[in-house]
Amino acid sequence: MNINLSIIDQRVGGVMDDIRDQARAELKINDEGKLKSLAFVYLCVQTLLDLSPEDTFDCLTEGGGDFGVDAMHVTEEVDGEFAVTLFQGKYKKKLEGTSNFEGVGINALIHALRNLFDPETKLVAINERIEAKVEAARSMIRDGLIPKVRAIACNNGLPWNAAAQAAIDRSGFGTQVTWEHVNHDVLLRILQRVKVVDDILRLTGKAVVEDMNYSRVCIGRIRVTEVAALMERHGDRLLERNIRRYLGLHGNRVNESIRKTLVSDCPENFYFFNNGLTLICDRFKYNALQDGNYQVHVENLQLVNGGQTCVTIFKTIEEMNRSGLTLPMHASVLLRLYELPRENSDLILKITQATNSQNPVDLKDLRSNDDRQRQLEMSIREYGYEYRRKRMDTLAKAYEITSGVAAEAVLAVWRRAPHQAKFLTREHFGKLYDTIFTDRLNGAQTIAAVLLYRIAENHRRRPMERDPVFVRYASCFIAMRMGYRLLLDLGASLDGLDHRNFIRAKELIDANGEQYFQDSSRDIDQSLRELYGDREISMQQLSATFRRGDLIGRLTQGL
Repeated sequence: MNINLSIIDQRVGGVMDDIRDQARAELKINDEGKLKSLAFVYLCVQTLLDLSPEDTFDCLTEGGGDFGVDAMHVTEEVDGEFAVTLFQGKYKKKLEGTSNFEGVGINALIHALRNLFDPETKLVAINERIEAKVEAARSMIRDGLIPKVRAIACNNGLPWNAAAQAAIDRSGFGTQVTWEHVNHDVLLRILQRVKVVDDILRLTGKAVVEDMNYSRVCIGRIRVTEVAALMERHGDRLLERNIRRYLGLHGNRVNESIRKTLVSDCPENFYFFNNGLTLICDRFKYNALQDGNYQVHVENLQLVNGGQTCVTIFKTIEEMNRSGLTLPMHASVLLRLYELPRENSDLILKITQATNSQNPVDLKDLRSNDDRQRQLEMSIREYGYEYRRKRMDTLAKAYEITSGVAAEAVLAVWRRAPHQAKFLTREHFGKLYDTIFTDRLNGAQTIAAVLLYRIAENHRRRPMERDPVFVRYASCFIAMRMGYRLLLDLGASLDGLDHRNFIRAKELIDANGEQYFQDSSRDIDQSLRELYGDREISMQQLSATFRRGDLIGRLTQGL
């Protein structure tokens, strides 16, 4: 048996144990064989998209009426576009690794792509989980946003065969859809522990080297062919400290522009159009007697900014080589290399944050050591809860609160911005950080917001028969109204919710939480009727209404 197959199968077994109860409750999956296939898809989604356990499970759509899509992830809008990732998993019980990904699976994905993203196509026999995501995507398309789709075929075997590839080629989707195959080997390359990277950086032309406050700096140019060779030798091992995974050429205008410049008639201009690469290392050395063209020996090299540039260069040169083209040797990029003391992890963190702050990145990890996060952790612990300010791979227990959930709950319930809470998560630890995590936010307020938010989210994930359709999109809006009702019953303002009345607040939530939800749902329903009258509202309209925050004024009036 292939050892990689064995390792991933063992990992899938562990995932099965983690998600068994949730799969039974939300997806009605009790069969062990189906659960194993689901666990494999879960592992692929979490590994490739780098999501939390809660968000990973929320992507799963497997079941009857899933259009051949086992998982679906939709991003927020960025620069007029949004990305959609579709997964289909095929997991063989026999761990031989010799079977191709089934052609019928590729055809199912092609069929899904033809139907799911056309707002005019009526969908029949589609399950509720995927329908909610599809209609959310369709509402964004109706607003003029462009979807960029990544179709990922996952199995524990070989890629699809030539006939399936021919079907992909005939589909006519062009560059708007990219196709990827993921198997045990790909997963293990991502999951395996990162090794230290020692190598030689071959610079071109002049360079500047300077000692600065127990650190050293080297600024120079490096050919893009050298960058590609570096990525080919080390791959993801270079990117351990890089806070974003590769976003792909599709759906990312920056990466598309990088590629266009490299394949243009003037690739030498690439140096002027790109912000360059930032790398750190434990030590570098070079021959200072040379006048330039240094060969810099580096120990424990890591890329902290420029990962998108590096991988795009690598993939573009790969494409050119397959087409018989070569990239001119004089195409180069700016390089900044910092030799930093190993013990100065705080400086490394600040460099990583500063060099990435111009891009829409997830800053939760970078904020985890912020004073406000540490203070909130201590405050929450006093109430018997644990605040997970750093990301973990395991599902949060009932007494654990992740920083991401706390941010979404507080922004929705107490800051009364539920549309930003649900649909602008990338800014929770960026532009909205100071709005959410004010100096006045305490553990009692945070826990209360999260408990109310969890009730609304449970209805979104597992709606009851009596729950209205809009629950799929309105959980944060409902949670906001629930917070209003809690404060009324508590007889206090938000500033008055603290350690002195937290026990009473918790008792009210435990006793009246479901009633708060029902009453708040009626508030939403009434506001929708005032906005749209008695006519039927489609799921696309509902998604757009809550994403745009059309009801905010009506729901916050008098609060």
